[in-house]
Amino acid sequence: MDTLLLSRIQFGANISFHILFPTITIALGWVLLFFKLRFAATDDAKWMKAYQFWVKVFALSFAMGVVSGITMSFQFGTNWPGFMEAVGNIAGPLLAYEVMTAFFLEAVFLGIMLFGFSRVPSWLHTTATFLVAFGTSMSAFWIIVLNSWMHTPVGFEMRDGVAHATDWMAIIFNPSMPYRLVHMLLASGLTVAFLIAGLSAFRWLLGDRCASVRAALVTSLWMGALITPVQIVAGDMHGLNTLEYQPQKVAAMEANWETQSNVPLVLFALPNEETRENDFEIAIPNGASLILKHSADGVVPGLNDFVAEDGTVLHPPVTPIFFSFRIMVATGLAMLVLSWAAVALMWRKRRGVEGLPKPLLYALVPMAFSGWVATLAGWYTTEIGRQPWLVQGVLTTQDAVGPVAAGMVATTLIAYLVVYVLLLGIYISVLFYLARKQAQGDPVRERAASGQAAARAASVPAE
Repeated sequence: MDTLLLSRIQFGANISFHILFPTITIALGWVLLFFKLRFAATDDAKWMKAYQFWVKVFALSFAMGVVSGITMSFQFGTNWPGFMEAVGNIAGPLLAYEVMTAFFLEAVFLGIMLFGFSRVPSWLHTTATFLVAFGTSMSAFWIIVLNSWMHTPVGFEMRDGVAHATDWMAIIFNPSMPYRLVHMLLASGLTVAFLIAGLSAFRWLLGDRCASVRAALVTSLWMGALITPVQIVAGDMHGLNTLEYQPQKVAAMEANWETQSNVPLVLFALPNEETRENDFEIAIPNGASLILKHSADGVVPGLNDFVAEDGTVLHPPVTPIFFSFRIMVATGLAMLVLSWAAVALMWRKRRGVEGLPKPLLYALVPMAFSGWVATLAGWYTTEIGRQPWLVQGVLTTQDAVGPVAAGMVATTLIAYLVVYVLLLGIYISVLFYLARKQAQGDPVRERAASGQAAARAASVPAE
């Protein structure tokens, strides 16, 4: 493999590992704020116990995100110097805005959020939690602004091969930014909803029936049930925006080769880029036209429109986009079915978590990381779908790669993969360790509290 492909794989591995943790912290910060506000409003200790458990997960995820983000940013200079040389006048300030408005905010107030509950006034601790949650969202905002601009670049002009900003408002609010931002924030909400549901179900199955577990599980299931349909609508709007600005990506997602009407929705196929057709296709008639054009006879662009006269392919690789998109959709549908089934059972039986059958609780445990699966699948669809461009219509991936020897890139890639696999395994193990430790600790405390109550009752003289 050459330097270009190895560098792409390396950056893909880095960003795949990194994105796992901001996907958790973005929404988890707001969930922690909800727990704290419920505690302040009700003075019910279960909300504070839920806060104290999940703030540990937040701290661990935040640390992992910061460390992995640093290694990723270095690659702009080592593997992709052409990126900053061509569009650094735009990418640089946007990344700086993220540091100034988000990272500093998180760094300043994170300590108060983690350790200040018994040391500062309650209102200050709540404010710190809000500012950290706000900071994570601002970080997502600026990163999505840059990424969206790379897909739909506007508000600039090229001078001697270098992009210069002419309209910062147009750059920030570029045509695809609102759709990508909403889609990403909702994805974070679903990731956190099912992470909380999965670990809470794990604790419940271990016998931890304390009120804080019940509150967290019910909250997360309602989150999943409410956010999933909204995400489906947001995803549809994002797809229509992509169809307008990157039709070749949508054609690859649908494995549609010819521009035509009455295009079927391909459920499964093996896209064949040599014969430029699909093998073993299973499809719903008119489905793609209905989804993309909201009309059965709507015309959907085909991949054959993006082949130059000399045979050069100008569209992205079809197979990885086709399958990653379907993995994302299938995971989202599983989220919808599971969360709605859980909420319906709790509502119908009027028993809360006690009304959930064990098979459903067991199903929630592996779904704890379903948000990661959907996020990565969607990210691959988006980023591979931009190829061969790094900045759509402005800079190709080939022109941005640095002159690093392929052997060096391969060596560092292997080192990254080994470290990331180890760290990911440790991270997941720590989450389940914390859940298991909490599950084992609460029954002990409850038995001790019961014993103390019995001793006090025995010491009271009979009337």
